[in-house]
Amino acid sequence: MQKSSSKKITRRKMLQNSAAVGAVAGASIITGFPAVHAQDAPTIRYLGTAVNMGSEPEKRLFEDTGIKVKYISKTTDEVVKTILTQPNSFDIVDSEYFSMPKLVPSGSLLGMDTKRIKEWSNVVTAFTEGKVGGKTIGDQGTAPKKVLYLKGSSSKEFSSEATQYVTLIPTVYNADTLGIRPDLIKRPISTWAELLNPEFKGKACILNIPSIGIMDAAMVVEAMGEYKYPDKGNMTKAEIDLTMKIFTEAKKSGQFRAFWSDFNESVNLMASGEVVIQSMWAPAITAVRSQGIPCVYQPLKEGYRAWAAGFALPSTAKGRQADICYEYINWFLSGWMGAYLNRQGYYSAVLSTAEANMESYEWDYWMKGKAATKDILSPTGQKLASIGEVRDGGSYEDRMGGVACWNATMDENKYMVRKWNEMIAS
Repeated sequence: MQKSSSKKITRRKMLQNSAAVGAVAGASIITGFPAVHAQDAPTIRYLGTAVNMGSEPEKRLFEDTGIKVKYISKTTDEVVKTILTQPNSFDIVDSEYFSMPKLVPSGSLLGMDTKRIKEWSNVVTAFTEGKVGGKTIGDQGTAPKKVLYLKGSSSKEFSSEATQYVTLIPTVYNADTLGIRPDLIKRPISTWAELLNPEFKGKACILNIPSIGIMDAAMVVEAMGEYKYPDKGNMTKAEIDLTMKIFTEAKKSGQFRAFWSDFNESVNLMASGEVVIQSMWAPAITAVRSQGIPCVYQPLKEGYRAWAAGFALPSTAKGRQADICYEYINWFLSGWMGAYLNRQGYYSAVLSTAEANMESYEWDYWMKGKAATKDILSPTGQKLASIGEVRDGGSYEDRMGGVACWNATMDENKYMVRKWNEMIAS
């Protein structure tokens, strides 16, 4: 696939050119697009968890489309609450697929029309079929394919068959595992069970987002040989009790240094050395490494816990504002943003356009698991890996093909959250 040309004419540049012509010839004779100034640009109120937010994407979006974005950053649980109670407070929402069993029955979200998405046919099969490289991957929990399709544009029911309307337009996803400080641990780590190893007493950490933390906990419990779950993503009350009993005992014994719920907190705990093994997200690993501190996203023999997110509009969306949101989504999937995400260790939902916006050596490192032939840099230019280094976990097919379960919303979700909070407070 050809690399994107630096001379590509963007809509933003066209607007600027139109303005320049108008300044010479007189605005009254120009019948094309008017100049778009920042204060007059169409603005999208973007609700999300900050995963895809940032000043660079905001700047590039405006350059390419003339659209501005106003970020409304909240925690995962707060995003769900806002969708349910304040649907008029945002124009577009960045949400996870595991939240769909809570949100779709409420009718709070608009069924997203795939015919309005230019790259829909190129969305990866991990979303649409539950496959990577032609092979079925683990689907315990709320795998995207289970909650992707809707029966209609205003349906409150999922469809087991592919339809025109979906819950979320896929954007970003990853295969998560434990982050470690190899310089402080100084031995191989190969299993989720290490999180509760007494060797790391007072230096372990798990994230404090119940719907996600419970999945990490279940991976640990299984790895310890304590119990085999029929579905880690949909536990019975007895299974929840068993899981929380094991983690409550570990907490009371002083195993955990902290329970993080904020991205920056996870970075600081690892960078400072206060924690040497913990639940982590890909950009947090990137942030630690960018400080010149060794940090590894450790592949584990039991596999990965995966997550996936996408864009939706509130059910109240209509008219020009809805059109602008669809334009934004199409921009998001057109390649620049996909490359930006890939360079942080995430995966883009449309890999073909992301590849076209990356150098071949970057693509080989991030996606093919090949040794770096040049230094690997973050989106902001900080060095992440040196020549000869290989990405943690290897290629896309190795990592996503090794998914064991997905973030989930359980039938016993309220009970699980209560028991989780009791563990945290114990």
